Amino acid sequence: MRAAARDRGSVSIEVAVLAPAFIGLMVLAGVAGRTAVADEAVESAAHDAARAASLARTARDGERAAEQAARDQLDWSGLRCTAPPTLDLAGSVAGRPTTFRRAYRSAAGVPATVTVTVTCTVSFDDLRAPGLPGVPGSKTVSARFTSPLDTYRSRG
Repeated sequence: MRAAARDRGSVSIEVAVLAPAFIGLMVLAGVAGRTAVADEAVESAAHDAARAASLARTARDGERAAEQAARDQLDWSGLRCTAPPTLDLAGSVAGRPTTFRRAYRSAAGVPATVTVTVTCTVSFDDLRAPGLPGVPGSKTVSARFTSPLDTYRSRG
């Protein structure tokens, strides 16, 4: 009987010791999963935005198309940025960096590209547990994609 009396309450102590570690592991998995989903969504948004911009004939249409494509992709993926995502548009003519608008003004027959960088800050506030140190409040995710303008099509 004395051995059984010493074991009383041992399960409670084990749960009290292991529960915080288990909760921490679950939060870590949530942060890693949300970061992976955000990386993929922003990468897809940058790809779609650059492709949409490269199909436009003018820089103004390209800017609009890029913004719409990025917004549509992020909405489709369900990613919610803490602030509206930012798009950075750049260009290249004959392999030399230039502005986004100048890429569209290059002559037909000259290779040109457009590059779109999409940046989104993802919040982890809903995953933060009280008393659990080391969980960031948010993470900024960024992706860049370059798409060529049609070399032999007129540009405006």
